[in-house]
Amino acid sequence: MTRTLRWTVHGDGRAPGPGEVVRPDERMSWGRTVGLGMQHVLAMFGATFVFPVLMGLDPNLAILLSGLATMLFLLMTRGRVPSYLGTSASFVGVVAAVRADGGTSAEVTGAIAVTGVVLALVGLAVHLGGARVISAILPPAVTGAVVLLIGFNLAPVVAGTYWPQDQGVALVTMLVVMVVAVAARGMLGRLAVLVGLVVGYVLSVVLDAVLGPITAPDASGVVSTHLRLDFSKVADAPWVGLPLGTPDAPGLHLPAFSASAILLVVPVVVALIAENTGHVKAVASMTREDLDPYLGRALAADGIATAVAGGVGGSPTTTYAENIGVMAATRVYSTAAYWVAAVVAVLIGFCPKFGAVVAATPGGVLGGITVVLYGMIGLLGARIWVENRVDFSRPEVLVPLAAGIVIGVGDVTMRFAGGQFGGIAFGTVVTIAGYHLMRRLTPDRPDPMPAETQEPQDPPAER
Repeated sequence: MTRTLRWTVHGDGRAPGPGEVVRPDERMSWGRTVGLGMQHVLAMFGATFVFPVLMGLDPNLAILLSGLATMLFLLMTRGRVPSYLGTSASFVGVVAAVRADGGTSAEVTGAIAVTGVVLALVGLAVHLGGARVISAILPPAVTGAVVLLIGFNLAPVVAGTYWPQDQGVALVTMLVVMVVAVAARGMLGRLAVLVGLVVGYVLSVVLDAVLGPITAPDASGVVSTHLRLDFSKVADAPWVGLPLGTPDAPGLHLPAFSASAILLVVPVVVALIAENTGHVKAVASMTREDLDPYLGRALAADGIATAVAGGVGGSPTTTYAENIGVMAATRVYSTAAYWVAAVVAVLIGFCPKFGAVVAATPGGVLGGITVVLYGMIGLLGARIWVENRVDFSRPEVLVPLAAGIVIGVGDVTMRFAGGQFGGIAFGTVVTIAGYHLMRRLTPDRPDPMPAETQEPQDPPAER
C-alpha cells in the first residue's frame, strides 16, 4: 500500500515535455495535481449523480461511494491502472424493469450487490486463468449484442415516463446536450450531460416563474397541475450529514434479496466486463504498459465496490471513459490526481442539501437527457461490433444475436407455473447460449473473427 501511495515528481512538476507523459507512479506539483483532480471530479460528476436519480437512489450516497470505490480500485490494482469509478449507466434499464415489476429500492440494491459479487468472481477467474477467459466466454459478437439490448430496452422508459412530463423542456435539454457534445471542445464537450441538466434546470425555474404551473403527468403517469420544480424537500435537508436520501430516493439502507430482481439485474455483468476490459486496454495503450495481468484485479475491484455499494443502499460502479478522456487530453496518468478526486467526492457526499437539489431535477429535464444517453448505451454494443469486425454474414452469428436482441428490446417474456422469465435476462441467456450452441453446430468453420481481435474494445463515454 505504501508503494501505491508514493509518487515521484515528474520533471520540474509543471507540465510534461513534448512527447512525454506523466506515468501513474509520478505526479506534478501538488498544486497542479489538485487542479487535475478537480478536472476528474468535473468529468465524472454529471453522470455519477444523474444515473442514481434515474434509478431512484440517492445521488449524494452515489458520489460518496464513487470516491471510496476509486480508492479501493487504486489499491487493488496497485496504482498501475489510473481510473475513476462512477455510477454505472448499464444498470438503469434493468432497475427500471425491476421497479416496473413492483420491486422496492431495497430489492434493487440487493440485486446490485449480488451482481457485484458475480463480477468479483469473474475478476478472480480472470486473475487466475488469464485475460483470454473473457474472450472465450464473451466474444465481441456476444458482448455487443448484450450491451445493445440493455440500452435499447430503456426506450419505453423515455417515451412513457420522462418525456411526457414536460415535452418542451425535454426537447430543449436534448438539443443542448447534442450541440454541446458535438460542437464544444475540450472539457466542455465532455460535460455535455451536465450542461444540459443545468440549462434544463434553469429553464424550468424560469418557466415556473413566468408561465406558472404545468398540467402534465408526473413520473407515475398521474396527470395534475403542478410546478415543474419542487424545492419543498431542499429546505429541510441539512448542509452536512449522512446521505440518508429522501422517500423517493433513499440513501443508506439495508438491501433485500428477490430472485426475480436478481435475474433481471445480473446480466449487466456482461456490460461491466466489456466496459472494464475496454477501459483497461485504453489505459494500457496510453501508458504503453502491459496491463493484462491487472485486468482480473480491475474486474474484482469494480465487483467488490458494486457489492459494497449495494450492501449499503448505494448505486453500482464502473470505470469511467470520461476520466480516461481527461488523461488523454492532459497526458497526465498520475494516480495522485485520482486520489484527490476521490477525496473530493467523499466530501461532497456528506452534503445532503446538494443531494436534495439534484433529486428535485424536473422530469422534463431527465427526459431530454435520457433520450440521448439511453441511445448511446445501446450504440456502445454496435461500436463493439464495428471495432472487432464482427461478421454478420455468418448465420451462426446473426441468428442467435438477432433473437436475443429482439427478446431484450421487446421485453419478450416466458411465463411458467409460479413465475416468469423475460426481457433483458431472457435476451442475454438466448444471446450467450445461442451463440455458443450455434458455433458448436458449425465446428468446421473458422472463427467469425481473428483470435487477436476477440476482446472488447474501449467503448465511448456512455454516460
